[in-house]
Amino acid sequence: MSRMNSMEEIYAKLSSDQIEEIEEKFAKADAAQKIFEKWSQEDIDRTIQAIAWKVANTQTFKELVKMGIEESQFGDPVSRENKKFKIRGVLRDALRQKSVGVIEEIPEKGIVKYAKPVGVIACVVPATNPDLTPAGNAIYALKARNAIIFSPHPRAAKTGGRTIELMREGLRQVGAPEDLIQILGQGKAKINKDFSEALNAKCDLVIATGGQGVVRRAYHSGTPAYGVGAGNATMIWDETAKNELHQAAHNTMLSKTSDFGSGCSADGNIVIHDSIYAEAVKALVEVGGYLLNKQEQEAVKQVMWDEACHRLSNSVALSPQRMAELAGFSIPEDRKFLIATGTGSYTESYDDVWCREKLTTLLAVHQYEGEFQNAIDIIMAIHEVGGVGHSVGIFSFDENHIHRLALEAHVGRIMVRQPQSKANAGAFTNGMPMTSSIGCGTWGGNATSENVHLHHYMNVTWVSTEITEDKPSDETLFGEFYQPDREGRA
Repeated sequence: MSRMNSMEEIYAKLSSDQIEEIEEKFAKADAAQKIFEKWSQEDIDRTIQAIAWKVANTQTFKELVKMGIEESQFGDPVSRENKKFKIRGVLRDALRQKSVGVIEEIPEKGIVKYAKPVGVIACVVPATNPDLTPAGNAIYALKARNAIIFSPHPRAAKTGGRTIELMREGLRQVGAPEDLIQILGQGKAKINKDFSEALNAKCDLVIATGGQGVVRRAYHSGTPAYGVGAGNATMIWDETAKNELHQAAHNTMLSKTSDFGSGCSADGNIVIHDSIYAEAVKALVEVGGYLLNKQEQEAVKQVMWDEACHRLSNSVALSPQRMAELAGFSIPEDRKFLIATGTGSYTESYDDVWCREKLTTLLAVHQYEGEFQNAIDIIMAIHEVGGVGHSVGIFSFDENHIHRLALEAHVGRIMVRQPQSKANAGAFTNGMPMTSSIGCGTWGGNATSENVHLHHYMNVTWVSTEITEDKPSDETLFGEFYQPDREGRA
């Protein structure tokens, strides 16, 4: 456990109520964790099943979604309710792995690995997921025999509090210490940035899911941390998509409209080969897109970004009808997302904002001509503006194109012919680890490029026993560069 931070300077920014709450909750979490780490694998697995069911059953999750949307004032109740399946996915992955005692043996190397808990985890919860993020992180944290304390977004603190109370009911049901799962800001102490930062500094590990400010503060806390990078999920549709454009468009519609496009994996850009561009846009309209004219596109731009290209919060995660209304026009009720046309330029200027992350029900379409390398170059240019490290998708049946994209793209994950917001963070139809926290590697300023999952929540002790010597000759190691005379050999 780290516990290396001096809290004196950090606590100077807090009220007495905030300091008292952190100290009290940390002490309770620490005591609960020391008891729980001695539990058997069977009892731990039963515990995570109990807390998951309390939140992920259809009736309860629907109530939490309704509560969260009413409290935060954004999001889509229909698609957000489907996030209960992500909790099931996290539980599936957790139950299939060991976290007590020996977790891996490599006899030929004389290695045996033992799982150890990290201690007390601090977890920052975004306003967009006050139900999924606590449940998913609590499952992984407890599976690894940790305690966890959540810091909710002020805009969804009540929903976060209700989610945690439900999981504490699950803990009591199986006789586990209820203080394994706690949350800040449900009493006198006010939730704010300094309060959250102090919790980060106090704990043994931080899991930070949210905006880049949240992630940077986690990394600056002095505590080991896993954060996420900025999203800007982009797709390539090459010429081989020609005969499957309806499926490609349907995938993008699913990705773009999930929770009104608020997720970091919601398709924001499609880079389309010019030979299929007109048909592709037609297919997007057929599945529910509304193609903006120049005047409408300019109006939408003004309600999404200021002239310094800062994303305006009042147009985040809105229905396309509400987006249009905010911009001063109306669209038919059956339209599911807006379509903007890219400028063909990919810079950080206000003119080229369409290649940025959208965080709402708006999609930008871009063209590329000629060789596939031109599509890759556009992807790289878009990621220079935002989203590097996160993800890219491709709708293609050309294995060489997929391979070339994988060789060059600076991303942690590439989804092939899948809706990114349904696939990046794990799905029952792919092998990605289930998570609500997507690492973006050093490209995106993160400690990992993986989906943050169970092994990130634990320490591992390697036990090594002696094996038969495995020492290649110098001739083998240095190959053509080996010079025997420099080793004193004839």
